[in-house]
Amino acid sequence: QVQLVESGGGLVQAGGSLRLSCAASGRTFSRYLMGWFRQAPGKEREFVAAISRSAGSTNYADSVKGRFTISRDDVKSTVYLQMNSLKPEDTAVYYCAADLNSYTTTVTKGIVDYWGKGTLVTVSS
Repeated sequence: QVQLVESGGGLVQAGGSLRLSCAASGRTFSRYLMGWFRQAPGKEREFVAAISRSAGSTNYADSVKGRFTISRDDVKSTVYLQMNSLKPEDTAVYYCAADLNSYTTTVTKGIVDYWGKGTLVTVSS
């Protein structure tokens, strides 16, 4: 069992930056592919970014490419999402996800083993 706890959300003006963190319980963090998804009001949950188990590869949604960066620290069992140049359309609840068997290209479908409870990011114009 893995528990994921997100933090770092908040209110920021357009053009600003935030860094989200997701701390995972358990001693097997390095075995999991990690990802970030988001759900805006009235919309379905969508893929944002993913990072492989070895941090050797990453994948990003087109809408965030060049602005967001995903990284992981296996010693701290934490995955991060650095968000720069934020836009009002980035407003959403951001969820951390962990999966044993997915790859960065397949996790985009949102079928994962574990989800966090989410952290709200609000970008004002």
